[in-house]
Amino acid sequence: MIQNGKEVSLHYELIVDGETIDSTKGREPFQYTHGKQQIIPALEIHLEGLDQGDEREIVLGPEDAYGIVDPNAFIEVPISQMPQIDLEIGTQLGIIGPDGAQVPATIVELKEETVILNLNHPLAGKELRFLIQIIEVK
Repeated sequence: MIQNGKEVSLHYELIVDGETIDSTKGREPFQYTHGKQQIIPALEIHLEGLDQGDEREIVLGPEDAYGIVDPNAFIEVPISQMPQIDLEIGTQLGIIGPDGAQVPATIVELKEETVILNLNHPLAGKELRFLIQIIEVK
């Protein structure tokens, strides 16, 4: 049974806005150690107590997944400070934050001399639907 310290192997399909965006189908099962904060905390709570062979559909709202969209997480950056790539709306970049850590950013608007970047996680504001099959618990 899944509990803290157990090694868990599972197959999953992640569906967002009706579209599968990630899946282990055709690949090795995903593995993690329960209670070690290696997966979304709310997902870990829903997996607690499941056992080998169990299958579940788990739906997480934005507040339990990657958060709601923060309107303060949009910044305007001069094009001259952007990497030398083709800049297009929807392009995802990694920028270096004030603490030196890489932060995901998505181009949401192109202006003549600046670019508007969304620093929210790409799945912020989204409901996540997981189809889970527990393969092994040890």
